[in-house]
Amino acid sequence: MAASNADGGSGGRGSGGPWRNWAGNVTARPARTVAPASAEELAAAVRGAAADGLTVKAAGTGHSFTAAAATDGLLIRPERLTGVRKIDREAGTVTVAAGTPLKVLNETLAAHGLSLTNMGDIMEQTVSGATSTGTHGTGRDSASLAAQVTGLELVTADGSVLTCSAKENPDVFAAARLGLGALGVITELTFAVEPEFLLTAREEPMSYDEVTGRFDEMVTENEHFEFYWFPHTGSCNTKRNNRSQGPSAPPGRVSGWIEDELLSNGVFQIACSVGRAVPAAIPGIAKISSRALSARTYTDIPYRVFTSPRRVRFVEMEYAVPREAAVAALGELRTLVERADFKVSFPVEVRTAPADDIPLSTASGRDTAYIAVHLYRGTPHEAYFAAAERIMTAHDGRPHWGKLHTRDAGHLAAAYPRFGEFTALRDRLDPDRRFANGYLRRVLGD
Repeated sequence: MAASNADGGSGGRGSGGPWRNWAGNVTARPARTVAPASAEELAAAVRGAAADGLTVKAAGTGHSFTAAAATDGLLIRPERLTGVRKIDREAGTVTVAAGTPLKVLNETLAAHGLSLTNMGDIMEQTVSGATSTGTHGTGRDSASLAAQVTGLELVTADGSVLTCSAKENPDVFAAARLGLGALGVITELTFAVEPEFLLTAREEPMSYDEVTGRFDEMVTENEHFEFYWFPHTGSCNTKRNNRSQGPSAPPGRVSGWIEDELLSNGVFQIACSVGRAVPAAIPGIAKISSRALSARTYTDIPYRVFTSPRRVRFVEMEYAVPREAAVAALGELRTLVERADFKVSFPVEVRTAPADDIPLSTASGRDTAYIAVHLYRGTPHEAYFAAAERIMTAHDGRPHWGKLHTRDAGHLAAAYPRFGEFTALRDRLDPDRRFANGYLRRVLGD
């Protein structure tokens, strides 16, 4: 990712060079860029931006596909606001600076014999960027990263530093765990952690009909279940992760490399490149791809099971639908692909999450299934995504905040029962819209 200049000062001026996200579909040209090393430096940068009439946005590693972090004002970079600040074994918590990559958090926790309960499958994001946009994995009982937050520190529009938890500024805490950067800039987060455990991963090809026929059973019987459907085929790949007494039996170095690097990244990259150049080849490639991955079972510590490298760049849209609507919505998507002239090289991913109590969480107040569609970067995606979006919204779907969608505040206010609670808090904390940008104006209103 090409980042604009970060000079490290609280008020220094950046080069004005472009900032781009990971997928390369969003570019911004901030007037100023800073990389603060403390909450005090960050607060001073916000006050300086206000004095100069600049809006403020914080960027992580750019793994959102939306323009959530884009700004033409002050861009706050995460490079110096990093590190694990406190591990409290008695309380079962870890406090970490907001710009810390999830990879560093997971590796540090493992070194101390601790782990998050659940996580997504990518470790490149910063902890703040991941929680603020609703990053999640899959889980029957365990929810998103934001739902595992027990405390946070927030710099607000007037340069104040708020400490928030269920007991201190509880209304701000409730919303800011997943706040889209609209309430302020998070400087540190406290997560609930637990003693490290082992997961046994069972990955197995399965037919579309069997997976959808057994979907409720699979979700109920496994702590973490997900599957991928390969468009243009009747084939899926399933993943079931469950806690294990051990012993540890990680994938062999060679077999793990074949599955995770050669097939999932190297060969897949070539297949996607061929498909982009010759779309008519995609259905045939999909049939081969769906048969390439074989069944395997292994046991390892959580982050090595939950996460995997993603080197093939893509664009993505994901919708959260009521869990009971998952199979019907996916079935309509399959019919769409079969009847339309779409050539889809990426598998469709299906995951689940339990209901949570976060106002803007995609799982707020209801048990949820996530259906994610992807296309290789550079492939025209608009028609396919628009058609998929019509299906998902017809099933009361809520779009992932960090992934492509076309919904606006009018639609989202009806989709989220606590939407007004969030926007009222925004009005109180940021009445002048210091933290606004085009994306937030669209999804939250002005």
